[in-house]
Amino acid sequence: PSATIREWLCAAEYILLEGNPNVILCERGLRTFERETRNTLDLSSVAALRELTHLPVIVDPSHAAGRDELIAPLCRAAHAVGADGVIVEMHPCRENALCDRRQALSPGQLRSITNELQLVQARPV
Repeated sequence: PSATIREWLCAAEYILLEGNPNVILCERGLRTFERETRNTLDLSSVAALRELTHLPVIVDPSHAAGRDELIAPLCRAAHAVGADGVIVEMHPCRENALCDRRQALSPGQLRSITNELQLVQARPV
């Protein structure tokens, strides 16, 4: 099940009001009928949240994509819409991963994506 942006913000506010200041909003996609990806990543919600809240907003492209080859472009897209960061799955030996093997990055893939995003971040606008 998915929540609206307003419901998501209300849940975050509840956690904050209970005294926990450590709240990060993480977009990991919506379950749809699409079969090519695990979830459909809603980057419009990231852009909207950047305007509606002071809380950090990150994106989980690993769980949205369900496939390692889609993670790099989704990381770039997350950066483009203003996400504060990404969280990705990495395994040093993917064939031995107990779960989520197809969406786990190798250390080399992670290094490549990290280097690319650092270069994008360093470019003046």
